[in-house]
Amino acid sequence: MMALAGWVAALVLAVSLLRLRSVLGRRAELVARACHELRGPITAARLGVDRVARDPERGSDVLRGIDLELASAGVALEDLDAALAGRGGPWRLDAVDVTALLADAFEAFRPMALARGVDLRLHWQGERAVVHADRLRLAQATGNLIANAIEHGGGPVELRGGTGEHGLEIEVGDDGRGLPAPVAELLTRPRRGRGRRGRGIAIAAEVARRHGGRLMAASDEDGSRVSLRVPRR
Repeated sequence: MMALAGWVAALVLAVSLLRLRSVLGRRAELVARACHELRGPITAARLGVDRVARDPERGSDVLRGIDLELASAGVALEDLDAALAGRGGPWRLDAVDVTALLADAFEAFRPMALARGVDLRLHWQGERAVVHADRLRLAQATGNLIANAIEHGGGPVELRGGTGEHGLEIEVGDDGRGLPAPVAELLTRPRRGRGRRGRGIAIAAEVARRHGGRLMAASDEDGSRVSLRVPRR
């Protein structure tokens, strides 16, 4: 009986340790995701402030971009706080002028691109687009795609937006080889195995899904493109 009790106690302890390891692993991943989401906006803000100091005439445009990225960083902290408390992060749906949002994102990340010797370009096709969405989540997703292209792509980085038969489309293209794996595979990898680039793709894909859309990627001899599509409601 004593031997049986010992085996039961050992089994209970092993199960408890496995649960603790799982909880700690999840929390570590949550912190890593938050750090990833803070890194881009903070870098963009720091370089943006330096840009304003050197080029005051463009100060208002750059400051709008900095404000957008710092607000996105605030969302990352809200998400971390909510996740540690066992609940989902807040989503705030409103009418969003995506044309203006992309212009602000361009201004926010242009100093980062210049610092890395990357030519960041912005192109909008068609009329201005307003969608019912979470403005800061869209900015979060767009920022991840731009930062990925600047850090891991090649040649000029094109930020393009417009509307079509599929609704609103935000596309980031570069001359690089593309993602290390298809989007679907990156999303199914263990969280710790995604790396910084995979985390950004996963976040952008989640934002697209929550808006009823999807994230797609393609690459060919002309470079790679990652597109976020959401319905225009």
